Amino acid sequence: MTNGPIAGLLALLTPAGRGVLEGLDPAEIDADPLKAATRLRADPALAKSHWDVPTTELVNAALTQARLRGRAKEKFGPAADRMFFTPNGLEQATRAPVARHRAGRFAARLGPGGEPPVGDLCCGIGADLIAMAEEGLAVEGVDLDPFTLTVAQANIEAMGLTGLARVRAGDASAVAPEDYSAVFCDPARRGARGRIFNPHAYSPSWDTVTRLAETAPAACVKAAPGIPHDLVPKEVSAEWISVDWEVKEAALWFGGLVEESGPTRSATLIRTKGATPGTTTLTADPDLGAPEVSAPRGYLYEPDGAVVRSHLVAEAARAVDGALIDPAIAYITSDRLVRTPLCRAYVVHEVTPFSLKRLRAALRERDAGKITIKKRGSAVDVDKLRRDLKASGPESAVVVLTRIGDRPFYLLCSEVSGDA
Repeated sequence: MTNGPIAGLLALLTPAGRGVLEGLDPAEIDADPLKAATRLRADPALAKSHWDVPTTELVNAALTQARLRGRAKEKFGPAADRMFFTPNGLEQATRAPVARHRAGRFAARLGPGGEPPVGDLCCGIGADLIAMAEEGLAVEGVDLDPFTLTVAQANIEAMGLTGLARVRAGDASAVAPEDYSAVFCDPARRGARGRIFNPHAYSPSWDTVTRLAETAPAACVKAAPGIPHDLVPKEVSAEWISVDWEVKEAALWFGGLVEESGPTRSATLIRTKGATPGTTTLTADPDLGAPEVSAPRGYLYEPDGAVVRSHLVAEAARAVDGALIDPAIAYITSDRLVRTPLCRAYVVHEVTPFSLKRLRAALRERDAGKITIKKRGSAVDVDKLRRDLKASGPESAVVVLTRIGDRPFYLLCSEVSGDA
C-alpha cells in the first residue's frame, strides 16, 4: 500500500476520488473541519476496496483540496473547482487575469505552438503554464518538488491542455535557457518563516534568475512589487501590475520580449469588477519633466499603487491635467474631474492643518460616521485616530492625511462614484 501526499492526490484524480472531492463544501470545512472529517470518514464511498490509500490520508487529501479550492476562487474564479493546489503553491500562484495578460504578451511575440517550447522554470502548480498553453504556446514546466509537479500535471489534464503543456522534475538553476524559445521564471518568495522580501534570498537567487533570463532568447521574470528599482537591469522592460487597485507583482521582460523601440517602464492596471472591466497600461514618457506643485484644488486623485511603484505619478498627473500637492507625495490635485482607471478621484470639501479637535468637529457637522482614512506622508496612527474621532452618523466621508510642505494637513473629501 502506498502512502503520502502524492498517493492521496493520485487517489483523488480517479473518477471515484473526483466524486468524493466534488461532494465537499469548502464553507462546511472552514466552519467545522472536525465535523467535515468525521462525515467524510463515514462516507460509504471511502470504504470500497479499490482505494490503495489509507482512509485517513485520503480524507486529509480531500479536505485539503476542497479547502484550497474554496480559497482559490479569488485568484482563479470558476476554474478553481477543477484545479488542484498546494498551500504554498496557491499562495504564490499568479492570479488568472495577470497570467492571461502575461501569456498574451508571450504569444504576441513568439507565435503559437511549436518547438522548442517556452520553459516555465519554477512552474509551481502551473498557473502561468496553463495560461500560456491556453494562448496556444507549447510549454514545459520545470520544478524540483515531486508533489508540486504532480499537482501541476493534474491541472494540465484538468484544463485539457496535455497536447501543449508538460512538466518535468529539474533544478531551474541548472537548465540551459537556450534550449527554449523563451523562459518564464517565478522564483520562490516564501520560506519556512513566511514571505521573503529580499530578492537575493529568492530561490533561485536573484543573480541566478537574472543570469537565466539574460541567457535565454527571450524571458520574463516575476518579482514582488516592492523590488528596488536599482535591481532592475537597464536593458529590460519593467512592468508593475495591479488587479482591482491592489499591486500584485512586477514583471521584468528580457531579450526578445522587450519592445522593439527599446526598454520601457510601465504600469498595467487590470480591472475585473464594476461595469467597465478591462486592462490599461501606462508607459513612462522619458521627455516628461517633473509635474507642477500646487495647493489642493477641487479634486484630489490617488494613483493606483502600480502607478506609484513604477514611478509614473507624473504621467498620471498629466492624464488628469493635475499637479502634485507636495513634490514628494503621490497625491494629485486638479480643478476638473477626469474619470480615469489610473487614479481614484475625490471631491475636496475642506483642507485644514491637522487638528483632532477641528477634524472631529468637521465630521460631526457633516453627520459622518462611516469614515475612510487614507494617508501618505503622515505620521498619524490611523487606528488611534479612528478611535479618537468617535464618529457617528449615517453619512460617509473620506479623510486624507498628508503633508503639505513641512506641515501635516487633513483633507475632508468624498469619493467620486462610478467606474472610470
